[in-house]
Amino acid sequence: MTTPRVFIIRHGETEWSLNGRHTGTTELPLTANGEKRIRATGKALVGDDRLIVPRHLAHIYVSPRRRAQHTLELLGLGCPDPMPWQTNRAYPDSDVRTSAKVEITEDVREWDYGDYEGLTSATIRKQRKERGLGDDWDIWRDGCEGGESPTDITTRLDRLIVEIRNRFHEPAIGKSRKEAGPCDVLIVAHGHILRSFAARWIGKNISDNPSLILEAGGVGTLSYEHHSLAEPAILLGGGFMVDVVENAEEDEKRIMKKGQI
Repeated sequence: MTTPRVFIIRHGETEWSLNGRHTGTTELPLTANGEKRIRATGKALVGDDRLIVPRHLAHIYVSPRRRAQHTLELLGLGCPDPMPWQTNRAYPDSDVRTSAKVEITEDVREWDYGDYEGLTSATIRKQRKERGLGDDWDIWRDGCEGGESPTDITTRLDRLIVEIRNRFHEPAIGKSRKEAGPCDVLIVAHGHILRSFAARWIGKNISDNPSLILEAGGVGTLSYEHHSLAEPAILLGGGFMVDVVENAEEDEKRIMKKGQI
């Protein structure tokens, strides 16, 4: 039986992610290393025998920020249409691997850091202490001055989660793969918003600090237990690598057999 998934991918490394500066609305390019690692992630995790199977994707959500959009481009999913910010597709028809449409949505833009944009956590706590606000600031509990609160984040993420479950997952869960059709969802966005998304996926209050880590270029998987929409879960590990190894072994056998003919 099919159990739909949501894959969350944080954009690749930027200069600010390297030094811990909070990056919300500021547009920054990926570093050369960030681009390299995202390409490697696409090769390792995207494919018919990999974690993210393009033909199983029903929809792709991406942040309005360019660093997230470029990350999506580099994954090489083989989308059927040009990205919403492109005029032409970057590869031939033979490389189309998914029917999923790409949607830019404000719901997965990064947390609005307001007055804290471009600052590190250490600097924020220092400045708050100097203003008599204390140095125990926690974004999950306190939010950002001039920006968003945990309640603001919860509101927009819960809206998206309801959409994903109603639109893509409920019609497919528990059916055979053939009956279900494409039903997985991919989200390409940012660190704080995706950690918040994972917490809300399983009904956790983000004000309690979800204690989740998602590094630049990192990939996470969300799904359900017991093929039940009522039991959302974070998938800590999967068996997709078994398929990779088995396919590699079969390829090796075919090559050896061919060489003996």
